[in-house]
Amino acid sequence: MQNLGNMNIQRSALSIGKLIIFFVALFTAANAAGVEASLSSPEVVQGNMVQLKIKATGKRAEFPDIQSIDGAKVLGRSQTQNNSISYINGKMSNEHSTSLILSFAPQHDITIPSYSVNIDGKVYRTDPIKVKVVKASAPGVGSNVKYSLQMRADKQEVIVGEPLVVTVYFSLKTGVRLADNPQYNKPEFKDFFVKEVNDPRAYIKGDQQVQELRYILTPQKEGTYTVGPATARITEVDRNRRDMFGRFFGGNTKSIASNTLTITVKPKPADTDLVGNFTLESEVDHDHVKANKPVNLTVRIEGEGSLEDFALSDYEIDGVTVYSDDAKVETGLSGSKIKSTFVKSFAFISDHDFTIPARTISVYDTKKGQVTTLEIPSYSIKVDTPKQSAAAVPATNSTNGKVQTNLKQPDSILGKDVEKKGEIERVAWWMLLLAFIAGSALMYLLQLLPKFKGRHASPFKESEALKILYAHINEDKEAEAMVRRLYAKKNGDKSVIIDKKELKALVEKYRTH
Repeated sequence: MQNLGNMNIQRSALSIGKLIIFFVALFTAANAAGVEASLSSPEVVQGNMVQLKIKATGKRAEFPDIQSIDGAKVLGRSQTQNNSISYINGKMSNEHSTSLILSFAPQHDITIPSYSVNIDGKVYRTDPIKVKVVKASAPGVGSNVKYSLQMRADKQEVIVGEPLVVTVYFSLKTGVRLADNPQYNKPEFKDFFVKEVNDPRAYIKGDQQVQELRYILTPQKEGTYTVGPATARITEVDRNRRDMFGRFFGGNTKSIASNTLTITVKPKPADTDLVGNFTLESEVDHDHVKANKPVNLTVRIEGEGSLEDFALSDYEIDGVTVYSDDAKVETGLSGSKIKSTFVKSFAFISDHDFTIPARTISVYDTKKGQVTTLEIPSYSIKVDTPKQSAAAVPATNSTNGKVQTNLKQPDSILGKDVEKKGEIERVAWWMLLLAFIAGSALMYLLQLLPKFKGRHASPFKESEALKILYAHINEDKEAEAMVRRLYAKKNGDKSVIIDKKELKALVEKYRTH
């Protein structure tokens, strides 16, 4: 029995030793570090996306910052890590790897270049890979394309400030059922001011259901730009899968991309404020006002072209407070033409006559190829200054051109005045006492009724507050914000709510100045 026990102990020790060797091999054995690049498919239909996978084997990997692949913009990126253990022919290996996955939509055959990856302090390089792009047949009658994205521009060459229209067409073959609405991502429009047209158009063309999404682009600086692509993720219904109610499940999700556009932006032939064909109208509501009453100037510009990035600076007039609201700009399409409207108002406050100076706005007309000028005329404003109140002086009389200031009153009149004065003095003391008692009682009642606190009527009107605060909008942001709200309410904006406590505090702040 003792020998059997010793044998069991020896066997247990041997098993433990093997187990220790197993775990040591598990955590120490590893495949050699390296890097490998692969494609989800070496051939792709134009408009579809392909994934490049760069797998780095090692503990730590630093990948390059890849924004485009041979001219094709990277549209998506992700990074994963993986630990795998393998035991082959009695040998065990532990592999730690990090993979960078890049999605892109090539428009033509490309070659993926060699990339450098730093793995555990050593640099490794991938091999170049060729990608073949097969052109898809254009969507239309008899086309086998189920869905596609295409992008077109009405102009390929413009000058700085000249707008163009880019349209994205999403086509879906009639009869194709989607499990959900496509997850659409609009193109990137770098260095363009973008205005999305809010009325997308949908129609049927042949056997395709087409939806148009339009964008108005205004270039901000010269250069050659690649616009797009637009992308979408689409999940088609799998007709082979139904739930218990007979409804179809969604199938695999597919990512598609549009083509890209090359837009050339040239410098303006002349340095002008606007590009297009516009007209200007301006008017003041009064040319004769009382002191510190506002005079409102409204400027309206409209025509063919874009006014989205146009800014009309404020007036600066000595001794005059000037307030302006935010410009209201509307841009849309009238047929194939881009139409814009720009409206901005200014308010002028002064206690003396002043002149609103004339201003000019230069416009380069692309159709005529010449520079024209829009003019805001000058306006002369007459201000009625408040009259000085006459100082109180003793009653006077004049005789032969001399001022008499010490005339003696008749005794009878003087006696009556003295008698009346004595009567007033006798009555006044008890009236004052009664008023004091009544006031004390009222204050006591108000303290017992706290719910009535703070409900005193405002001692001023909003029009008076507007006049007081106008003079301080350039020095106080709170006063400026309140003036904006008062001005909007005055112009009929019913959504504006004025905080009476805030208004009272602001007015009292400047009333004593």
